[in-house]
Amino acid sequence: MNLPNYFLADLPPEATLSPLMVAEACQALKRNREQYLVRRTTEQQVTLLSKLADEWQDPASPFRQLALERGPAETGFSRATIERGLDGFFRQLTRENLQALLVQDLGDAHRLDDLVAVTSGQSIQTAALAMAPEFLVHITAGNLPNPALMSMVLGVLTRSAQFVKCASGTAFLPRLFAHSLYESDPKLGACLEVAEWRGGSMDLENTLFAEADCVTATGSDETLAAIRARLPQRLRFLGYGHRVSFAYVTGEALPSSFRAKQVATRAADDVVAWNQLGCLSPHVIYVQNSGVITAEGFAELLAAELQLREASEPRGEVPVETAAAIAARRGIYEVRAAHAPGDTRHWCSPDSTAWTVIYESDPRFQLSCLNRFVYVKAVPDIKTLLEHVDSIRGHVSTVGVAMNGDAASATARQLARWGVLRICPLGQMQNPPLTWRHDGRPALGDLVTWSDWEK
Repeated sequence: MNLPNYFLADLPPEATLSPLMVAEACQALKRNREQYLVRRTTEQQVTLLSKLADEWQDPASPFRQLALERGPAETGFSRATIERGLDGFFRQLTRENLQALLVQDLGDAHRLDDLVAVTSGQSIQTAALAMAPEFLVHITAGNLPNPALMSMVLGVLTRSAQFVKCASGTAFLPRLFAHSLYESDPKLGACLEVAEWRGGSMDLENTLFAEADCVTATGSDETLAAIRARLPQRLRFLGYGHRVSFAYVTGEALPSSFRAKQVATRAADDVVAWNQLGCLSPHVIYVQNSGVITAEGFAELLAAELQLREASEPRGEVPVETAAAIAARRGIYEVRAAHAPGDTRHWCSPDSTAWTVIYESDPRFQLSCLNRFVYVKAVPDIKTLLEHVDSIRGHVSTVGVAMNGDAASATARQLARWGVLRICPLGQMQNPPLTWRHDGRPALGDLVTWSDWEK
């Protein structure tokens, strides 16, 4: 399958983008939106997205086939990793889930179409209309495709013109999704642009920002601060900065060796998904040392599972500097394990850096170097865990949990009040629901402005 040249990202590598090209693309997007999108209904957009998601899950889909065939070379992820990740994303794009997102964030699935009555029991009768930005600009981080795809989905729902700016060399999967949108609905595709260039290209980005009504960006806190400083005051800016995640396994979840193996399998799902990259992957798995299986025993089970996964879902190649960093970190723990085997143990893939499990008795939170490098640490209870992750308080996205029994609700309440923004079952950390409130904020709701009619 050869992709036609619909988008700036389709230009050959030797092509040079200019501010004039970006400005002309922005103006064309705005004109096309006014002509093709403004009078569409939300229901039409929901139908289009749900059908397109079904097509992406069909093994015969040419876009899916191209993603799996060329994806490993383009992205560095293995075929199996891409397949699992894309299936997890597109499985969420059902009509029911899209309707639930609209109702959750806007109060009514038709609020983007018309003034809809507010049923709040107030003495004043009010109707409200949610108004989307005319022109959305998305600045993507590039390490994972799903956030970029989700940004595009939100823009389709709101019927905004969209410009997706990808980091250099990361546009492959967003570009494929854009082409699939174009093939399904050429008029919608004409309201979407995908381009890639190295971050900090001031002339291109200033031109882009001058045309935008709303800018979304994902990246480091420093990157977001730099973007915010350059935006015109009138622009709405939605930044999603650096966050980290960890997991917690209670003793009640490990009543037997059989159950412990099941939990270790779910933990491996989270470590393997998108090679543990991104804000939703666990750096550390905390295990309550009150079950049949100790934290050290759980680490051994997890290592055995990661070894199996390397055969069925290999990590793929990583840059030389990444492999060197993993090897250096391993070396530190090899020395520690040799001198204090009761406090530190390590398991790793032979003859490669494909996966690494480190057990430590020290419960302090430790940043992983990722790419399937994970810590397992022992804690007596949730109170002790929270004391030892205090250094990352305010920067935690997700905690994956394996827990049951009467204490589950109390534990979730403690995590939420401490500041965890998302608590989910272990094994689902990289598969948030469509209604997930990214960074604790309504993803769709933050894009719109409101007009209220007090009758």
